Amino acid sequence: MTKYVIYGFSFLLLVAFISIFRPVPIVKESKAITVKGVVDVIHGSKTQDIVIYLKDVPQRYYINRGEEIGLDASTLAERIEGELVTLKYPKYWTPLDWNDKIKHISKLDFGEEVIFNELKKG
Repeated sequence: MTKYVIYGFSFLLLVAFISIFRPVPIVKESKAITVKGVVDVIHGSKTQDIVIYLKDVPQRYYINRGEEIGLDASTLAERIEGELVTLKYPKYWTPLDWNDKIKHISKLDFGEEVIFNELKKG
């Protein structure tokens, strides 16, 4: 009996580990969720992510390791804070974000300009 409890607990730990540490999916643009909004605040993080808050939107959005790929949070802030942007992100859930408040940006458009894009082609 104890052996089955240990196996069951081990299985649950494995499932939790996989669901927490699986990568964010890279999706086609047609599969991405789109949100438009006015940028309220942009800042960098200790992990070199670029974090974007939109006015009157409860979620926060981030470009994973955005500063490592050449984006600068302060330059982006000067340029697009207070401006209308379009963000696209995959439908994705993880236990680390159980209340669905943090979204991984796959594409950031400002007017006709694509500032960031990691969507699949096609």
